[in-house]
Order: sequence, then structure tokens, then C-alpha cells
Amino acid sequence: MKNIFFSVLLLISANMFSQILEPVKWTTSVKKISNSEYELIATANIEDEWHLYSQNVPEGGPVSTQFTFEGNNKYLKKGNTKEEEGQIVDDPTFNMKVKYFENQTTFTQLIKLKSKPPFKINSEVNYMVCDNSKCIMPDPAMLVFNLQ
Repeated sequence: MKNIFFSVLLLISANMFSQILEPVKWTTSVKKISNSEYELIATANIEDEWHLYSQNVPEGGPVSTQFTFEGNNKYLKKGNTKEEEGQIVDDPTFNMKVKYFENQTTFTQLIKLKSKPPFKINSEVNYMVCDNSKCIMPDPAMLVFNLQ
């Protein structure tokens, strides 16, 4: 009986301390620009004390945010994914100037339609986030943009 009690206690304790960190929550939206152009919008909601790195960081620095759009014959990407201004800081973790975002930021990708909606565009975003004591690379976020 004593062994069962300690086994259950150990499982409960391990479960409490092995929480998965998810300091960034992603949402998507779509904005119609014209009959043939749309803007795909990915918004990152970042928990307090955390920051998300830019798509453009110096070599030897943190892992940059990277979007990969699943290709299909219904659209063409126009240019690169754009990001907001963010903050450029002297990052003591990487000992260099880097650009990052806090609280919330938006990334946009312009597309040109080759087919009429409705259809979905799938994307994956890889990223790194840090707080004052640690950096993590969560599993890639799977984003879906619904064109109507």
C-alpha cells in the first residue's frame, strides 16, 4: 500500500512540474486587397516577460522566425513576409544587437490569386522565444488562412 501511495504521489508531482511552455499564441486572418490580391495576417500574442525574435537576425544570434507557406496552384506569394517595427536591443544572451517583439506583433504576406476562393492556405512558423532566464524553440505552429 505504501508503494502505491508513493507511486501515485510521484506521478502527480511529475505532472505538475512538466508543464509545456507555450508563451506565444498564434492567430490568423485574411484581408482582401483587390479581386486578385489578398493579405495573409499572422498575429503572435506573446506572454509577459517573453520576446519573439525577428525574421532577420545576425549570424550567430538567436533562431529567426521563419514562415513556410504550403504551395499549391491556387495562389502565388508576392514578395517576402513582412513584419512590424519591433525593438532593436543589445541582447545580453547573444551579446549582439537583435530585433525582437514583445506582447503582440503581426506578420503579413501578400498573395496573388490564381484560382477563385474559397480555399485554405496552410503555413508553418518556426521561432524562438526567450525570457530573462531561458530560451525555447516550441514546436512549429501550424497556421491556416481561410480565403472566402
